[in-house]
Amino acid sequence: MNPGMNSLLKWSVENSAAREPGQAPPSHSGGLNTEILAALMGGPSDADLMRESMAAILSPEVDLANKLVAFDNFEQLIEQIDNANNLAPLALWPPLIGMLDSPEAELRRMAAWCVGTAVQNNPKAQEKALELNAIPKLVAITMSDPSLPVRQKAIYALSSEVRNYQPGLDRALEELPSQYGGRQTLDAGDMEPIDKIMALLRQSIKVGVTNGIA
Repeated sequence: MNPGMNSLLKWSVENSAAREPGQAPPSHSGGLNTEILAALMGGPSDADLMRESMAAILSPEVDLANKLVAFDNFEQLIEQIDNANNLAPLALWPPLIGMLDSPEAELRRMAAWCVGTAVQNNPKAQEKALELNAIPKLVAITMSDPSLPVRQKAIYALSSEVRNYQPGLDRALEELPSQYGGRQTLDAGDMEPIDKIMALLRQSIKVGVTNGIA
């Protein structure tokens, strides 16, 4: 049985037990999470909120400020691994990866941030990001995006994508220039060389700042 439905059934049984005449029903939720309560009360689920957030991000009728609010809400939702894994069945990965190409720097930054959040310690999401060619986009952003904050979030996303995920690390090493650790073979479970690569990339940003990157 679905864990959520199991919790709902347990709550229903506990709260339908016989009570003494005049005894008030329990006023607490008995451990029901917000997703189950939303389903019970007819409110929007996290999946609904994720779809609505992405619709706002993509809508030409929504201004930049509200797109950023929607993106922030989206990022908070996918901090939960179940929601991050729902990106695929909800068909939200392609538009998220697509936003890495947005002409708006703030939207590129939020897209990279969300990718990093979704794939962190999450092999299913790491696999999906690899499948949709997120890594070449993130490397390109890291190396040449004109915005410093965008490059910072791209490095965060790359770091999250390659740790403990060998196919992701192999692809990143194919894409990165040799001076940043590319063109070599590394173990995705060995954090020390990965940390060194990320440190080199962050250092390249500092150099870029002195050369006039925004």
